[in-house]
Amino acid sequence: MIEKRILVVDDDESICLLLKSALVTRGYEVFTADNPSQALQILDNNTVLVIFIDLNLPEMNGVELCRKIIKRNPLTIAYAITGDASHFELAECKGAGFEDYFKKPARLLDIFNAAERAFEKLERWKKS
Repeated sequence: MIEKRILVVDDDESICLLLKSALVTRGYEVFTADNPSQALQILDNNTVLVIFIDLNLPEMNGVELCRKIIKRNPLTIAYAITGDASHFELAECKGAGFEDYFKKPARLLDIFNAAERAFEKLERWKKS
């Protein structure tokens, strides 16, 4: 069985705390990072295959971070979270490997559903 671990990467601490507390109530183990370096360090030390990434981050943007993560582990399912989604950004997100995106403020039900679908997909892949 796939370990139900999620990483939330957002430089807004309140969003990290909100998503962590909400996802923990659904039975997920949740890691948070407020910058890309911290996110990559968490991934060096833990197997996490479902990630929610803010697009506007310090050091490197979420698209660049997603590319690095997917290159390290192509099975990763990543979701973009953004306060401002343009068509150009959305196309760039898809090209970077994001599964989907959420516009802030994202509804928790949508986040829950995305996480559930991601783990179902990972379980199917594992079985085949």
